[in-house]
Amino acid sequence: MNELEISVANKINNWLQGNYDETTKNEIKELLNSNSFVELTDSFYKDLEFGTGGLRGTMGPGSNRINKYTVGTATQGLANYLLKKYPGEKISVAVAYDSRNNSDYFAKITADVFSANGIHVYFFKELRPTPELSFAIRHLGCRSGVMITASHNPKEYNGYKAYGWDGGQFKSPDDQMVMDEVSAIKDINEVKFQPVDQNIEYLSEEIDELYLNKIRAPSVSAEAIQRQHDLKIVFSPIHGTGITLVPAALNRFGFTNVTIVEEQAIPDGNFPTVIYPNPEEKEALSLSIAKALEIDADLVLATDPDADRVGIAVKDDEGEFILLNGNQTGSLLIYYLLNAWEQKGKLTGKEYVVSTIVTSHLIAEIAKSKQVTFYETLTGFKWIGALITELQGKKTFIAGGEESYGYLVGDLVRDKDAVISCAFIAEMAAYYRDRGSSLFQTMLHMYQTYGFYKEKLVSITKKGKTGAEEIKAMMERFRINTPVSLGGSKVICLKDYELGTETDLIHRKSKKLNLPKSDVLQFITEDGYIISARPSGTEPKIKFYCSVKTVLPNVSEFKLKDQELDEKIAGIMLDLAV
Repeated sequence: MNELEISVANKINNWLQGNYDETTKNEIKELLNSNSFVELTDSFYKDLEFGTGGLRGTMGPGSNRINKYTVGTATQGLANYLLKKYPGEKISVAVAYDSRNNSDYFAKITADVFSANGIHVYFFKELRPTPELSFAIRHLGCRSGVMITASHNPKEYNGYKAYGWDGGQFKSPDDQMVMDEVSAIKDINEVKFQPVDQNIEYLSEEIDELYLNKIRAPSVSAEAIQRQHDLKIVFSPIHGTGITLVPAALNRFGFTNVTIVEEQAIPDGNFPTVIYPNPEEKEALSLSIAKALEIDADLVLATDPDADRVGIAVKDDEGEFILLNGNQTGSLLIYYLLNAWEQKGKLTGKEYVVSTIVTSHLIAEIAKSKQVTFYETLTGFKWIGALITELQGKKTFIAGGEESYGYLVGDLVRDKDAVISCAFIAEMAAYYRDRGSSLFQTMLHMYQTYGFYKEKLVSITKKGKTGAEEIKAMMERFRINTPVSLGGSKVICLKDYELGTETDLIHRKSKKLNLPKSDVLQFITEDGYIISARPSGTEPKIKFYCSVKTVLPNVSEFKLKDQELDEKIAGIMLDLAV
């Protein structure tokens, strides 16, 4: 690219001439002087979209970047929504932040703008996990909350997660109302940056104690933990907020043999020991596994920067540590909880579990076998949180999970919670160790009972304006030309969540899907394979969720069947031609 489009050049000039600070203007001028037209275009070709969950993007100057002005605009829009939604009311919000570079700075800007609009701000004075923010919103009776985080994205990213009164992300119609208020701000001078200090109240460790005192309520295996309290656990916060609460949570549950990965214990937004601070990545857990091998540990736990997601590693039957994916951990957790609840006589017919449309259907099979109600939501924990709020007082939520390593046990919060999840994964390990089994052996038994389900996520990155257009074209191609066969199995059903239809491709009959609209396509084959195509809402990616299954007659056949399923997934991706 050798020149700028007129619309981009005009927006750049508006920033250079507008009420923006000199540092920002100088950064823009440096890009202009170096003819960095691609970067300038990506920075200014659109406004960073405030979606249903908030903002996420790379940091830097420009309307399509995370900076003081995009964060300020988002907060002003959210404040305008709150003031219209709750007229005449004394409104309060909670604000927290993670370990990313500039997170504390953006959090302070957020608090300042809220305070300038006459809104009382409960401001965490130090970094804390996302789930604690969700808890604080509910505990303090706030109308909203904001978490400054970009979750597991690379260090160049930051973000802004907005929450409603119930501690969950906004749902319809309020999500659209907030987005409309943010997009209605056309001039940076509309944003009130000057703080009103008396409207900002700093939160102390008292909130930590309140949260930690409540997380044990859903525990069902205290006796097993007492007997297995010395379970060897290795924990890494991967330079994030997990260090503030996960060790304390494990201690509260009664675990006495927890080893912290010291190289990753200090919060650091540069994430110096990993390429990506993502517990889905094997590389991110390499130091944890090395420590586990050194001390002969039983379990490895690692949380992402804002501690709402957790990755785990367990020993196989040969003593080697293997990483479990999000579907395996989520299925195991619900398998454990339903078995433990059943053994304690706690299942009354009013309980339920939840997962999403791209999460393993093994969870549904487990729930069905225990006669526990199973609900399926759209992708994203906001939908699980919304369902918990909807059913509060009517049914008992046991647990929920999604393939992207996010889980929740009990209804203390309304978002995925790695702090609670770490404690219950450890409880699960103690429960099965107390019965002479490992988590790996338990997983094989689960597969033998319900079927061997295997899932794989394939993500394709398409950056910038051209990338977004390519992803859109790819989805349209799949809508128009539905694959006939995937992995050697005939496609018999197409679910189009954007159109809200489920089509029987054999009899050419369609029916309505009972879920909100979302840009997701799902192909279901005659062998029960499920392949979902979904553009990411937070990253420049299109994601393909491949789920295949087979029978596991004997645990000794696990490796053979595992290889067969891998080959099926490889064949599916070839058939998709992406």
